[in-house]
Amino acid sequence: MTKRLDLRVDFAFKSLFGTHGNESILAAFLNAALRLQEEKKITTVHLLDPHFNKENQEDKRSILDVHAQLEDGTRINIEIQLNNKHDMEKRTLYYWSKMYSSQMKEGMDYGELCQTITINIVNFRYLSHINHYHSIFQLYEREERLLLTDMLEIHFMELPKLLIKWRRKEVDPREDQLVRWLLLLEASEDEEITQVLEEIAMQEDQVLKKAIDEWERVSQDPEVLLAYEARRKALLDEKSALKRAESRGKEKGREEGRMETIKNMALGMIHKGIDTETISDLTGLTQEEINNLRHQ
Repeated sequence: MTKRLDLRVDFAFKSLFGTHGNESILAAFLNAALRLQEEKKITTVHLLDPHFNKENQEDKRSILDVHAQLEDGTRINIEIQLNNKHDMEKRTLYYWSKMYSSQMKEGMDYGELCQTITINIVNFRYLSHINHYHSIFQLYEREERLLLTDMLEIHFMELPKLLIKWRRKEVDPREDQLVRWLLLLEASEDEEITQVLEEIAMQEDQVLKKAIDEWERVSQDPEVLLAYEARRKALLDEKSALKRAESRGKEKGREEGRMETIKNMALGMIHKGIDTETISDLTGLTQEEINNLRHQ
């Protein structure tokens, strides 16, 4: 069997879920993600221009999001993130606001604005204080838990948490369709998951079967592979850069902590009346630095 694309790479995810002709695959994922009742199930999805929030020429991230509109006007943006850049809450609020405000046209009434939903699929633990792999945020009054409006809805789906539950047999893709679709994103790296999902596809889920067949097809397309490898390399480079920045930040923090300790020691010596030259010899601080401490 051909090695399939890693669907956690945003380019591959969009090739499967955000491509014209695959709207039924996207609709099935959204029905599972939004937990819609049978009478409210999504049947039609329109893919929209992914450049809606690209104001800066350097901000090309939204091109790889999946941006769609439902029949009732609801707008949905799906973003998948491999690397934790520690800006998710501000980033997702900014993109949500751009998507919500982009509906507004000249002469339009505010009452015509439709619900706007952001779905963030992340390949790292983001909400460390909770164990749920799927979290939903809305606008509530703090004390009464009264929903102000359903216009804002932000989802976080954390793949590492789901995998832990899968290995502990706490979730079952045969019973939970969202588990089914999210595990598909991990299937390229796990033969057991692949086998289980292929069995479900053959036995009961025609849309999942279509998704797996399409996944197989795009994984053999030379043009798709070329773009996929370029994007995967860019994400690996980004991950390396983030690790280097984090390492430098830790080193800077350690150095700042060490200097703070030394200055506190010097202040203690100053208070005991020890002369500047002796303090300099013991701490390594310059006489100027010690004199500055004396005047604090």
